[in-house]
Amino acid sequence: MTHDPLIALRPWEAPEVTSWGRLPMNAVDRRSGSLPQDGDWRFQLLSRPDAPVGGSWFSAPVPGVWTMQGTDDLPQYLNVRMPFAEFPPLPPAENPTGVYEREVDVPADWAGRRIVLQVGAAESVLLVHVDGRPVGISKDSHLAAEFDLTGLVAPGSSSTLRLTVVKWSDASHIEDQDQWWHGGITRSVLLYATDPLHLADVTVRAAYSGELRVDCRVREAGGALPEGWYVSGDLDGLPLTQDAEFDRLNAEDERVSDFLGEARMRTVVPDVRTWNAETPELYGLTVRLHRADGTVADTSYHRIGFRDVEIVGRDLLVNGERVYIRGVNRHDFHPLTGRTVSYDDMRADLVLLKRFGFNAIRTAHYPNDPGLYDLADELGFYVVDEADIESHDHAHEIADDPRYLNAFVDRVSRMVLRDKNHPSVIIWSLGNESDYGANHDAAAGWVRRHDPTRPVQYEGAAKLGWADPGVASDIACPMYAPLEDCVAHALSGEQTKPLIQCEYSHAMGNSNGTLADHWAAIESTPGLQGGFIWEFWDHGILQRVSDGRPVGRGGAGLYDNGVAAPGYRWAYGGDFGERLHDGAFIADGVVFPDRTPKPVMYEHREIAAPVRIETYRHEGIVLGNHQHFRGLDWLSGTWELSLADGRVLTAPAELPDLRPGQTAAVPLPFALPVDGGEAWLTLRITTARDEAWAPAGTVVCLPQVRLREAVPGGSVDPANRFSSAPVEVDFSSAPVEVDFSSAPVQVDADGLLVHPLLTAAPALSLWRAPTDNDELGGMALRWRSWGLDALVRKVVDVRRDGDRVTVLAEYAAEVGVVRHVQVFTPVEGGVRIEESAELPDTLADVARVGSVFETVPGLDLMEWYGPGPWESYPDRSGGAPVGHHSVPVDDLFTPYLRPQESGGRHGVRHFRLSAPDATGLTVALDEPRQVSVTRYRAADLSAVAHHDQLVPRPGCVVHIDAAHRGLGTASCGPDTFPSYLVAPGVHRWSWALRVL
Repeated sequence: MTHDPLIALRPWEAPEVTSWGRLPMNAVDRRSGSLPQDGDWRFQLLSRPDAPVGGSWFSAPVPGVWTMQGTDDLPQYLNVRMPFAEFPPLPPAENPTGVYEREVDVPADWAGRRIVLQVGAAESVLLVHVDGRPVGISKDSHLAAEFDLTGLVAPGSSSTLRLTVVKWSDASHIEDQDQWWHGGITRSVLLYATDPLHLADVTVRAAYSGELRVDCRVREAGGALPEGWYVSGDLDGLPLTQDAEFDRLNAEDERVSDFLGEARMRTVVPDVRTWNAETPELYGLTVRLHRADGTVADTSYHRIGFRDVEIVGRDLLVNGERVYIRGVNRHDFHPLTGRTVSYDDMRADLVLLKRFGFNAIRTAHYPNDPGLYDLADELGFYVVDEADIESHDHAHEIADDPRYLNAFVDRVSRMVLRDKNHPSVIIWSLGNESDYGANHDAAAGWVRRHDPTRPVQYEGAAKLGWADPGVASDIACPMYAPLEDCVAHALSGEQTKPLIQCEYSHAMGNSNGTLADHWAAIESTPGLQGGFIWEFWDHGILQRVSDGRPVGRGGAGLYDNGVAAPGYRWAYGGDFGERLHDGAFIADGVVFPDRTPKPVMYEHREIAAPVRIETYRHEGIVLGNHQHFRGLDWLSGTWELSLADGRVLTAPAELPDLRPGQTAAVPLPFALPVDGGEAWLTLRITTARDEAWAPAGTVVCLPQVRLREAVPGGSVDPANRFSSAPVEVDFSSAPVEVDFSSAPVQVDADGLLVHPLLTAAPALSLWRAPTDNDELGGMALRWRSWGLDALVRKVVDVRRDGDRVTVLAEYAAEVGVVRHVQVFTPVEGGVRIEESAELPDTLADVARVGSVFETVPGLDLMEWYGPGPWESYPDRSGGAPVGHHSVPVDDLFTPYLRPQESGGRHGVRHFRLSAPDATGLTVALDEPRQVSVTRYRAADLSAVAHHDQLVPRPGCVVHIDAAHRGLGTASCGPDTFPSYLVAPGVHRWSWALRVL
């Protein structure tokens, strides 16, 4: 194709050119009856868009990204910086360009019909040719492009379809979206045919009152509309007819066109079933376009929901109710296919979110695959639909650049035109992190005119003033705003808009500390309505370790429970040899790359619980319905009473008939035993019947209340439950028999405890393998500068007083000396260890203060009483109910993509580690403590970048912490609260170590 006019135009460096030959976006779904073009295409990758196409082709699947299909152009991750140095609007000269070709057989029965090509998405510039002839151009990597091929193909014959995709362009500067950079055709390609007289668009407005309005736009491929056409429809069997009054008014106002037909149908549905995220009731709407003789020329089918969205004062209302937005940001992502996701993938995403209490999605930072909106309608999610605009690296320059004006309006308007009929979409977003300028105002003006039924939001405008009425955001939607600022604004008397954070609680690594604190403030502060956690996915790409390349579509089955199989790993920024990258900042989701939930998901499930135990008082347990629209009839419950001595009692629960917001007291299901120590009552709430997102019996939440505090002086001593008879303990291949009921305490010359079940004696620990929050928040740098990662123990004194041994040791940090005292006292079956650590004021805010020791191999099961079974930390512990838990040691560790502190259990009362023959050890704690048991030392974790580099130790590495720093979200957002920091001064803790 020499002298190709599309290439000659050089559209990849012309922001004024958003399309050429592309049909207008519309909301008519043409997938039914179409001719899919997905599958293998001929493919070659050029070095630049104006390079000649060669004769060597290989096969590439469509949809897909060539960056994960065996080419040398590999994925690259950057958050803010562009991957090339050129300023807007220029791309680099070396510009990977994929050329896709295939033969298309056009059905003979399409003769006389209008034939259209739809390309679901191409990244980032699409050039279309048929049989060497230019057809059109499109930009916007996340919306479909349609082209009329009627005059270019012949029904009954074959044509060569070529799709050329240019990776870098002027558009890349406004698609700088904190994700992997790819290239390819990422969504399905299809051909469809219509009658020349066709529905050009359908707009549905279905109100909470039951009022329905359907507006139709009609066109004729030949230009002039024929006489006598009309529309009709039905709504689940309810007939709809054309609105004669609308026609009359158009005629009076001289708004009747020869080439653009406009028609309206109206009705009021009696006893309408309304749509909301809790009860997403949908109706089937069929719209028909008729010729004058009554025959049907075209049809359009829609699933619609009746609901209202409005802002009243500072409240966002759905159907008149102030709803909490329990949201998450979501990218289209798959670890094997990159940006290409299937319907089943998306359904699995939303089902998982629904099961963990989420009710809202922000489509960060572009319109997601169309199937997602169908699923959100069906399953029940509130959607903030976000336009494909982010110019993070050059934000303020582009926001007012008139060359990009058309691109801003084009991207926002096409999103609205595509998604306007989805009841799940309640808010339009103008994009993300692109500063604020006239281009945003222009786009907002178009939206407000076209769709006055939904609010508009944009964080870049809202940040200029949360209450400013003059900016293009109806919602105050900051990102990572400190909670105290949000509360202060809501209490200031100056708030004029709903405050819903578009991003908060950054989920990078072991994170999401203080999430429960945030929601306690949100639910108790009028004016605060929730937000969207950043984000859903850890974007780890499955990578072969041997050659460093993406595994691609052949990787199914090579991962499980968040862990890649041996020989593979989850790749993040820099793992594909990129010189410019932003590392593991791409791994910041609430699920692992294989959709395995992280522990924070259980925290969120309890925060969002539809049923809660409000209090325990003399008349019984007070339950509350915390939903907005639904009763409790869809739920069932079981009471579980857990006693510290190991007993667990259960009984069925009869849930009261409560409307949203109501409470009621129910009798205590058990007579509380007089003995047994600490007692916790849990209400296990499950689905009573099959839901669209969960079968009957699925756990919904586990609200809990403590009925009796612990026995004064400490937790129930587990020695009462375990025998202290002589046992054989196998370590270092040498059996040793020890009668711990009478053995004296033994310490070595350095004052370290000698114990047959320990390979490393209890020592002071102030360090943890830094979390991503610790690293990016600056704490790890400070801790390293203090030398906490390499403290050297110096024994100062060892004294024996009868059976008791007291050891004083010092640990010299760069900014002071820590004094550590251990007192060892023999007790029945073992030894009690009383410890204290005195931190100087210069060591404010360390990672932890506690003991660390290591066990012999073979102790592979941990059983404990305390919160669980999931990982928990001081500022993220609400999702782990107190009870008796049993987990294999290898499963206690949480495999965050970059190895770091993980696997902790907060508030443990006592635990034991045992071998299959029931031998082992037990530890009773003086009070609930932070405990972790894994196969890794902190130094093991901090020394590597990926899990395939870790070598598990044969024994257990055990931490018992008197104090442990909260997690916070400082990798991108606020750190933990001061109440979760570890203060200097004296810390005391004690524990009893016994042999089973």
